[in-house]
Amino acid sequence: MPGLPPMVAPPAGRVDDPFTAVDAANGVGTVLARVLDERLRHSRAVDPVFARELAGRLATLVERGGKRLRTAFAHCGWRAAGGSGDAAAVLRTGAALELLQACALVHDDVMDGSVRRRGAPALHVELARSHWAAARYGSAEDFGTSAAVLAGDLALAWADDLLTETALGTPHGRRLHEEWRAMRTEMVAGQYRDLHAQAARSSDVDEALSIATLKSALYTVARPLALGASLAGADEHLLDALRTAGRCAGLAFQLRDDLLGAFGDPALTGKPDDDDLRTRKLTYLLAVAVRLAEATGDHQAAAALAPDADPGPEKAVRHVRSALRRTGARDLVEAKIAELTDLSLGHFGRTGAPPAVRHEFAALVGRATGVAPHGGEGAA
Repeated sequence: MPGLPPMVAPPAGRVDDPFTAVDAANGVGTVLARVLDERLRHSRAVDPVFARELAGRLATLVERGGKRLRTAFAHCGWRAAGGSGDAAAVLRTGAALELLQACALVHDDVMDGSVRRRGAPALHVELARSHWAAARYGSAEDFGTSAAVLAGDLALAWADDLLTETALGTPHGRRLHEEWRAMRTEMVAGQYRDLHAQAARSSDVDEALSIATLKSALYTVARPLALGASLAGADEHLLDALRTAGRCAGLAFQLRDDLLGAFGDPALTGKPDDDDLRTRKLTYLLAVAVRLAEATGDHQAAAALAPDADPGPEKAVRHVRSALRRTGARDLVEAKIAELTDLSLGHFGRTGAPPAVRHEFAALVGRATGVAPHGGEGAA
């Protein structure tokens, strides 16, 4: 995740498997490189222009990727279900998750009008700026948007191909594919609810939580855990426990991302710190601030936070940030993240996973949420 510290190995002596979640997160890059090389060779055979201008740029985005947390959580789920030894299927599943993430990021940037991603221009912006044909298409922006939609679709196709190949090569492929299929639909549902909330100019707290759960929490942590566990033949009881732990951790992860989107340093996060504020995007942070402003009669804050407020200049964005602090919303969200982190660790501890695996999970959750584990069964 942008803005988070690099992955480091757990303390010596705490992990009994020489191949850890940290190794999985680091090692998936090698698998991705092989997969992308294969896909690019095929793309060049299909059409060299398409390969150079679209598939190549998509591959660059994927290789520039984030912290590979989804792969690490998939490995953690695999270990929790008793997986050991050769983790090749876990790494291939992680690579599929990274490709799916690329699809989500490209499409999300188009829908949100974001201009930066992973420290570089968003793909639709890069395509609009660089292609000579853009001016003949109608406008550079139209060309970049249309081409980026195709790039996101291509990432999804690559992800599905890789997951299907992996499922066909494992005795537990049916369960693996069931988790993947559910995750894809949840992700699209969350993206649509996000668009719907923007169109309706909603500031409802429950709706914000539903969107965060569908759009991010499930496919960031809950489903990766279940995907990894499926590869080890986990039963439904264990899968349910992992999904519950992952839902809490994933929601905390998204709430942290909302805070970074409002108060983070773009040099560290790799994306602007005012997109959500300028558009009054429905997040749990914003919804809570609106509710608090209304409850306390803070009309100035309510006006600054209103979904239909004029985006205005940088001064308007400063007013939104000020309102988020003054209403107490920022502090409340921090407390919610800590609460969800503790709940997640407790649920994971009840899976019966070995102490070393619980320690790995606690470290990953702490890294994703920015909250250091301080107790509970999951912290081992």
